[in-house]
Amino acid sequence: MANSATGVEIKPEVLGHPSQLFVLFFTEMWERFSYYGMRALLVMFFTASLMDGGWGWPKEHAYAIFGTYTSLVYLSTILGGYMADKIIGYRWAVVVGALLMTIGHGCMAIETPFFIYAGLTALVFGSGFFKPNMTSIISEMYKNHPEKKDGAYTIFYMGVNAGAFLGILLCGYLGETVGWSIGFGLAGIFMLFGLLQFWLAQDIFGNIGLKPAKADELRALEEGEAKRNPFTTLDKVFAALAAVLGLVWIINDPVSKISNGATNIAGSLGIGGVSGPNVLILTALACFIIVLVMRIPRYDKVTRDRMLAVIFFAIITTFFWALFEQAPGSLTIFAKEHTNRILDGNSALTFKIVNSLMTIIPLGIITYVLTRLFKQTFAKYAMSNIVLALSFVIIWGISLWMLKTQFAQDTTEVPASWFGVLNSLYIIAFAPLFSKWWESKYNPNANMKYAIGMLLLGIGMAVVAIGSAGIKPGAAMTAGVSVFWLVFVYLFHTLGELCVSPVALSYVSKLVPGRMIAFMFAMWYIAVAIGMKLAGVFGEMSEGIAAEHGLSHFFWILTAVAVGFAVFAAVMTPLVKKLMHGIR
Repeated sequence: MANSATGVEIKPEVLGHPSQLFVLFFTEMWERFSYYGMRALLVMFFTASLMDGGWGWPKEHAYAIFGTYTSLVYLSTILGGYMADKIIGYRWAVVVGALLMTIGHGCMAIETPFFIYAGLTALVFGSGFFKPNMTSIISEMYKNHPEKKDGAYTIFYMGVNAGAFLGILLCGYLGETVGWSIGFGLAGIFMLFGLLQFWLAQDIFGNIGLKPAKADELRALEEGEAKRNPFTTLDKVFAALAAVLGLVWIINDPVSKISNGATNIAGSLGIGGVSGPNVLILTALACFIIVLVMRIPRYDKVTRDRMLAVIFFAIITTFFWALFEQAPGSLTIFAKEHTNRILDGNSALTFKIVNSLMTIIPLGIITYVLTRLFKQTFAKYAMSNIVLALSFVIIWGISLWMLKTQFAQDTTEVPASWFGVLNSLYIIAFAPLFSKWWESKYNPNANMKYAIGMLLLGIGMAVVAIGSAGIKPGAAMTAGVSVFWLVFVYLFHTLGELCVSPVALSYVSKLVPGRMIAFMFAMWYIAVAIGMKLAGVFGEMSEGIAAEHGLSHFFWILTAVAVGFAVFAAVMTPLVKKLMHGIR
């Protein structure tokens, strides 16, 4: 039947859902391919020796710029979401974002300092425009069909994980074995395919996302909601100070380190033995806390309590991502330098078979979905389908070439980036089980989900801590640790992610009034951004700790942090339950 609000027909055409969903599925899949494919290579490229085509940076510098990049990706979603909501609409935001990311990946393939930095900048803004608005299109498309929305998001996130899986697998392999520029360039090629496929099929969405809602169409205050709490001038001043100072610190951090202090915006701000950069970030944090302290007491009791619960969850989320995002940083370097990745005999054959099945089966399933989409849309959107078909011909060709090359070798070297694909693989395998758990009578409350997630994260860190126990302090390139340690690390980390990540934004939407959701989502992304930057900071710390006490000591510290927050979340259950006022 037609959706009168959006001018698009919603009928089950592919796997019980409209064709429009699968246009978004493949667009998002190629964007995630490009994002995770490039990200898997970034730290290794910066730290690889000049002889190996890298820049030969100290790991601390690579972790600093990686943390800043991933942090800015999440912060930029606030700008992208605002521009889409107020000015250009969701669809143009997706197009602008995809175009910027295509340019960004293309720049990075050139590998000169100017183009690498320009590429990262374009990728930050591109992600900001793209990331929040794809899900907004789905939300608008299904707003008159809420009963099908959960299923739609499940299918969409399968595309997310499929893209991440293929991006890390293929960009990582080509980047490590053929050349960094090839890996970066491949990410750009498939981002271009995603852009073209979306652009050529955009009429399929009818009026969805064409323009922002007018002022008189904005959501009115609902009966029973708390009274509005507009920002005062003082609120805005402190919020602006927190934003500007925090942004300056995030950018200044890698710049000052990479330039060895030659360029340090905050260098002259030191007070009483506290360094300038620390003064900067502590002041930003203080301003942010002042805003919360001034605003939250002005809400009614229920709204105030629920916002405090959101802040509690945001704090734990920050540290969850700070630890979880060691995957593309310190864990990838651990895989590269300390893991025995050269396999022979039965071990090599087993890896080749497993890797072949891991590659061919998902590609086969996605190709089947593609053929179903073709049957429904080829007549009207032939060019979009041709672009999509070409992208899959190329991806199949690269995949089969990779597998053939590996089978032709007596010994196999597992790419250091390969372990990152396990996260997506485990999500696809275990997400249905967790979904059933959440729907059963044994569904834990919010606090316990966070506690279980942090505990599983801690177990994963303990696994790698035990595995690295034999690495002596200061040791470099001692590749003696079995690959199975990392296989289990990613298993526990993914199980932890399934407890925290999918349910996090759900709690935000339940705990705050509808008119405040956009604002609180922005605050949530700020928490995630802080976590991403902390991941880089923790990575930097790993070098000094490993040199003095051994790498195992570093991972034991992260284990203690994760377990500590797990206990904290569990102990706070009665208080947070009270603050949530009946929301589960």
